[in-house]
Amino acid sequence: MEKILERYERYAYAERQLIAPDPESQRNWPLECNNLKAKIDLLQKDQRHYLGEDLESLSLKDIQQLEQQLDTALKHIRSRKNQLMQESISELQKKVRPFNEKSIEEQNNLLVKQIKEREKAAAQQAQWGNQIQNQVPNTLSFLLPQPPPCLRLGGAYQEQASEMRRNELNLTLEPVCSCSLGCFAG
Repeated sequence: MEKILERYERYAYAERQLIAPDPESQRNWPLECNNLKAKIDLLQKDQRHYLGEDLESLSLKDIQQLEQQLDTALKHIRSRKNQLMQESISELQKKVRPFNEKSIEEQNNLLVKQIKEREKAAAQQAQWGNQIQNQVPNTLSFLLPQPPPCLRLGGAYQEQASEMRRNELNLTLEPVCSCSLGCFAG
């Protein structure tokens, strides 16, 4: 019980101290108030000086000190500004770089795919062209009009005709009847 009462008295005393402050501190309030008013006036005066107002009352030494303070403050402001700009630039580069790398990589893959498709198409066209070239002479030889086998028109023509009448097995087709008409001899 005694412990409980002791704790109660301690807490009650601490609570009374918070609620009712010392009479000594109440006596210092007007003094503190005057000090705070003086500080506020001094700060307002400095603020006006920083803004370029009420400079007539300052001496040359005071103006030089004010200039140094302003230069120092300006240097701090510029360094902070540069720091923030560098941070924002680096953040933007981090955001943009992956996007650019991904888009460049995607474009590269697309271009590689297009090149492969074009090479494949070119190879197919070349293959078809070779097939057509191989088939054209054989096809054309059948499409050319053949002279009747019994007509003998001339040596040069006969040699051309015999060359054209060769088939794929390189066999010469000879005329069935070799008759010569006197009117065509030349």
